[in-house]
Amino acid sequence: MKNRSLQVRLIIMNFLEFAVWGAYLTSMGRYLGSHGMGSQIGWFYSIQGIVSLFMPALMGIVADRWVQAQKALSLCHALAGIFMAGAGLYAFSAGDNVAFAPFFTLYTISVAFFMPTIALTNSVAFNALVKAGMDTVKDFPPIRVFGTVGFIVTMWIVDLVGAMDTPAQFVISGGLSVVLAAYSLTLPKCEIKKAEGKVDLAEALGLNAFKLFKQKKMALFFIFCMFLGVSLQITNGFANPFLASFGANPDFAGTFAVEHSGILISISQICEALCILLIPFFLKKFGIKNVMLLAMFAWVFRFAFFGMGNPAMPGVLLFVLSCIVYGFAFDFFNISGALYVDQETDPSMRSSAQGLFMVMTNGVGATVGTLAAQAVVNKFVYNLPTDAGFMAIWEGWKMSWYSFAAYALVVAILFWIFFPKTPVNKDIEVKH
Repeated sequence: MKNRSLQVRLIIMNFLEFAVWGAYLTSMGRYLGSHGMGSQIGWFYSIQGIVSLFMPALMGIVADRWVQAQKALSLCHALAGIFMAGAGLYAFSAGDNVAFAPFFTLYTISVAFFMPTIALTNSVAFNALVKAGMDTVKDFPPIRVFGTVGFIVTMWIVDLVGAMDTPAQFVISGGLSVVLAAYSLTLPKCEIKKAEGKVDLAEALGLNAFKLFKQKKMALFFIFCMFLGVSLQITNGFANPFLASFGANPDFAGTFAVEHSGILISISQICEALCILLIPFFLKKFGIKNVMLLAMFAWVFRFAFFGMGNPAMPGVLLFVLSCIVYGFAFDFFNISGALYVDQETDPSMRSSAQGLFMVMTNGVGATVGTLAAQAVVNKFVYNLPTDAGFMAIWEGWKMSWYSFAAYALVVAILFWIFFPKTPVNKDIEVKH
């Protein structure tokens, strides 16, 4: 009964954590595109990567050495919520004359404090589960799946209330973040790891996680995390504007995929929720290399199906297939990767190592990927002549999606060749 109560508390934490993100992550591009900032969508998504270069690692150090992780989580969400709500309220007041500088500044400060919370929630959950004598590999995925449920719920709310084209999505996100800030203070306490004896500068700053690069296998793991991280935010930033662009064609205007693109895209998160539950089995049966390889090939199909589809039947089924494979693409990379890092690192640097994982994926990888994707979309779509017809725009989007698919294919092949093969049942130790 005690463990059940703990699971419920961690489920609520994960639900709120990703509900905050789901309120705007997949719909923000549509709002920006409809308010004259289509060519700057990449900056709004890449800034998540830029702040992830240092903020998750920094807050991981703080949580490892000075402030209990649940309190660090609360502080980050309080600040993130205030500034995100501020961005939304400013946009409401500005109407159709939203200025990039103030809006982007408020948004950036919010994101800078939100991004560390993803790693911090992992640390809080892992710490609580271990203290309760539970198995993180077996017991964490069923808890984490409710984070995806939270993401889906706010996606649907924003879509159904007509907020995809309005700043209301940012206000909703900010409000939920403040709620989680208060709730975090009720979560199980995380111990601060006090080092004994003489401590060198790197250890004092919590930089020991970077020593993992001395291990060939871990170095390759983090490098490929960076390469795969390039793909993470591309569809979040450009799928919704892409689907909205079909509204310019009478043959597609009014279709479900155009009018309710948020709900269509949410199929990705629904499949993600289901795939989370498969992770323990796949890791035990196939090992980390094959699970990561499956994720990489899933990204190839994720992008390719978008390029091949359209909102009418039967083309819309390709969009649906793209959303289905997203579950494997995202979960088998992100969740398995977090579990792998947790198993392969010493408890004294666990939060720092999770922060490093975020730096390589949502930091370096996502930053490079989103800015590169924006350059590709600008070249093929947004830089077209103002009198370009619908077919020219559609062809431009197709070329963009096929370019992303080609990149993911190259990364998958390189990973298959260079990442060392290890005994299947030794990749992740499943405790009983």
